[in-house]
Amino acid sequence: MNLFDLTGKTALITGGTHGLGMAIANGLASVGAELIITGTTPKKMDAAITQYREKGYKATPYLFDVTDEEGAEKAVNVMLEKHGKIDILVNNAGIIARQMAVDMEVADFRKVIDVDLVGPFIMSKLVARDMIKRRSGKIINMCSMMSELGRDNVSAYAAAKGGLKMLTKNLATEWARYNIQVNGIGPGYFATSQTEPIRVDGNPFNEFIINRTPEGRWGEPDELAGTAIYLASGASNFVNGQVVYVDGGILATIGKPAGE
Repeated sequence: MNLFDLTGKTALITGGTHGLGMAIANGLASVGAELIITGTTPKKMDAAITQYREKGYKATPYLFDVTDEEGAEKAVNVMLEKHGKIDILVNNAGIIARQMAVDMEVADFRKVIDVDLVGPFIMSKLVARDMIKRRSGKIINMCSMMSELGRDNVSAYAAAKGGLKMLTKNLATEWARYNIQVNGIGPGYFATSQTEPIRVDGNPFNEFIINRTPEGRWGEPDELAGTAIYLASGASNFVNGQVVYVDGGILATIGKPAGE
């Protein structure tokens, strides 16, 4: 028996059109999962689905906003009718607003909370209904090191991700009796298209991340795939309410000793 085999499983990845969401989707598909990909931008969706299908993966697109409860419910109902079941939900869709708290508009703060925290609640609630009936399911929330740490300019994001960590624990507590495991992944700093402009020699933030990370480098998106496969598979059937930090060791240390 292959504990990590996802053949016959259907995995829904929100925001799986690019970046870390796409890396996770590719990982799940590589061990047999059928993909359901959500997003809000048609152009990005078309490009993503093309990439998945070129690799031989079965991937179906759905365009809707995870913060729109009515629209999300309609979409999930269509998914269940078309695919029969959703075995795995990865709540990956998210945004960040980099602004000092004293200057941030309340509306902007609420928008980040809505996408990064309320969205996962809506999707988890909708998908869990069928999981509860089938007494089987895996939910993975994309948390963050900001679920544990503070930093300048990301008060809304950190508040949302801290809340998502606790939502993960509470949903795990409520749904464990139905054989549903709810866990989180907390990525460190990864080399994506979004971070490309700051990953250049001489950039102070690039130097900070390299020096702050015990492994001395940015993570590669594919390095998230193994953790996602583990949390989506039978290998993690008695793991519940946890956040696994994939950060190259950042949270394990206060920093490298001087001179290293």
